[in-house]
Amino acid sequence: MKGPLRRHWVWCWLLLAGLAWGSEEGTQQHSRDRVTGAETWAAKSDGVFFSLTQILPDQLRAFYVNRGLTQEQIEPYATSCVFMTVLRNDSAPGPIRFRRADWRVRVEGNERPLVPTNKWLATLRRQGVGQSGLIAFRWAQFPAEQTYRPGGDWNQGMLSVGLAPGQSFDLVASWRVEGAPVGGDRRKLVLKGVRCAN
Repeated sequence: MKGPLRRHWVWCWLLLAGLAWGSEEGTQQHSRDRVTGAETWAAKSDGVFFSLTQILPDQLRAFYVNRGLTQEQIEPYATSCVFMTVLRNDSAPGPIRFRRADWRVRVEGNERPLVPTNKWLATLRRQGVGQSGLIAFRWAQFPAEQTYRPGGDWNQGMLSVGLAPGQSFDLVASWRVEGAPVGGDRRKLVLKGVRCAN
């Protein structure tokens, strides 16, 4: 990564570290990058930290063109409301396991699932993207499912919400706590009033 794009990613890391350190349990935080204008929403619940940071369409275009895709090939994804997503198990009462297929986007009272990575990969194949480009795309995405142990186990990746630029929504992230009593093992966190980048 070069120039403004690299500076943005470095800034995001610093911002997320600060949010994780200073956020109180259950309190949603919001901030805006003074240079790019990209916004971040973050919260912590039951010992789990979760955040969404806008990735601007131009940043997505630059990232993937630099990996061999054309602007035409990546344009539908670049304008699909994409976020850098972080989920971390700081101090949950056990390992947490999530399935992204269980997460929901809530818009004006209606809920629907996120856009699956496999759907984007199928679209890119139809557009003639080669194997190396498909691999680069897949590895940059937030995992479809994962288990994180307490003590800071985490991951990050891109997440397409599939909404129009500028649209607002709530994101409901859910997970199970391994070893917790049945019925008390399901947890969730809702980030409210998240906005798609323009």
